Amino acid sequence: MNLVFILSGLALLILGGNWLLKSAVGLSLRLNIPKIVIGMTVVSFATSAPELIVSVKSALDGFPDLAMGNVIGSNVANIGLVLGITIILSKIEVERSFYKTDWPIMMLASLMLFGFVYSDHTLQRYEGVILFSFLIVFLVYLLRVQKPAVVDESLEENQEQLSTFKIVLFLILGGVSLWGGSELLIKGAVGMAEHYGVSRRVIAVTVISIGTSVPELAASIIAVMKKEKAISLGNLIGSNVFNILAVLGITAMIKPIVINDHGLLNNDIYWMLGISFIILPLVFIPRGLRLGWRDGIILLGLYGGFVWTTLS
Repeated sequence: MNLVFILSGLALLILGGNWLLKSAVGLSLRLNIPKIVIGMTVVSFATSAPELIVSVKSALDGFPDLAMGNVIGSNVANIGLVLGITIILSKIEVERSFYKTDWPIMMLASLMLFGFVYSDHTLQRYEGVILFSFLIVFLVYLLRVQKPAVVDESLEENQEQLSTFKIVLFLILGGVSLWGGSELLIKGAVGMAEHYGVSRRVIAVTVISIGTSVPELAASIIAVMKKEKAISLGNLIGSNVFNILAVLGITAMIKPIVINDHGLLNNDIYWMLGISFIILPLVFIPRGLRLGWRDGIILLGLYGGFVWTTLS
């Protein structure tokens, strides 16, 4: 039954996130907000909604390890699993913004998180404010200074104006699905951990994190099949940045996250830092600004090592 709760919860989270995204983009287009602003703000927050809802509810329900484990596990899965499978199927040409902006910001956000939680094992409320404030500064920089010309191509699908009725309907469906999905997912995760005698952190960094990375994985595979470049390294790095700065930042502002399972700090967060760092040399070796199938095998191998050390 716990597995049914988890699968049902994940399904509702995926559907809810998609409906919320449609509603948010539809509303933004009706208000004539520029696409670049939609891509950098509305879309990013909407696609992070499942992780945000699960993390906030986990913290409020007294399961902080689920909140932290979900983000750390999702960040490792985005690069090790999602990016690994994607570049095995088709190589990716990496843009220069990778080493100028995207990767440095991801590493800085990851190191900030590590510094905040390592000494006192707690992400305090003021630290959440710092993380979220850094996100705002980052977005302002992207919008006013860098002004990238290309935004997620998935926005093209939303170019036609949605009616007000559909916008409200998708908003309600998305909100209810995210709430219901988080309830079922957390109930199933806690129940599974208790049934099998493993920590909630193990369930969070494996089952839940993979589940919340399913939309990115599905979009990546579809993009490869259609021979489109809707998914890039920058998209996945952006997801990791938002997971730390927005999801954990907002969660900590609502309620400080106390880490009870030391495995998150003794093992998992080092994997997140390591797998985030290693994509820099992979991008440049042996050919500059390109990721291919050999890099994908390395990333999948590292993800397998992460799961093995987590379960052992």
